[in-house]
Amino acid sequence: MEHGFKVNFEKLYSESKEEQYEAFQNIMNLITHKVDWAYEVWDELVENLTHHNNHERSRAAQFLCGLAKSDPEKRILSDFEAIWNVTYDKKFVTARHTLQAIWQVGLAGEEQKEILLKHLVNRFKNCSDEKNFTLIRFDIIQGLRNLYDERNEERMKEIALGLIAEETDEKYQKKYAKVWKNI
Repeated sequence: MEHGFKVNFEKLYSESKEEQYEAFQNIMNLITHKVDWAYEVWDELVENLTHHNNHERSRAAQFLCGLAKSDPEKRILSDFEAIWNVTYDKKFVTARHTLQAIWQVGLAGEEQKEILLKHLVNRFKNCSDEKNFTLIRFDIIQGLRNLYDERNEERMKEIALGLIAEETDEKYQKKYAKVWKNI
């Protein structure tokens, strides 16, 4: 494991909130690219998806989503449900941070993208009974846009625009459509 990552991982548990935040940001920046140390932290992150501390759950989910592209063994496929469960976390901020990061799983490969899309579409269509469902839908649409921007696949746009068209509230339909305005 690269020394810089080790230091940052350790600083996640610092007494200083500033150090913790800086370490989190550094790790998030590192995992925007493929890394060779993913499996050195993978199992601990999976375990932390059910940690009693919501910050641990949130960080674990976000890190695993970012590390999906560094997963040649495709562990993400078997761990996806555990990550997805965090999108329903009792702490909405934890759920939302996970939902905002989960699109990155789609960068890992076709199988990963397909499982992600299935879950996103289903959630969009069936979340109207959830608290803050309009934010959930917005995050799904934004995630599809992020995936489109990275993969440049027209299918992402078609799925998102189809979901937006299903929105019955004109106010939210317009809000979601703005995410796709500049293409």
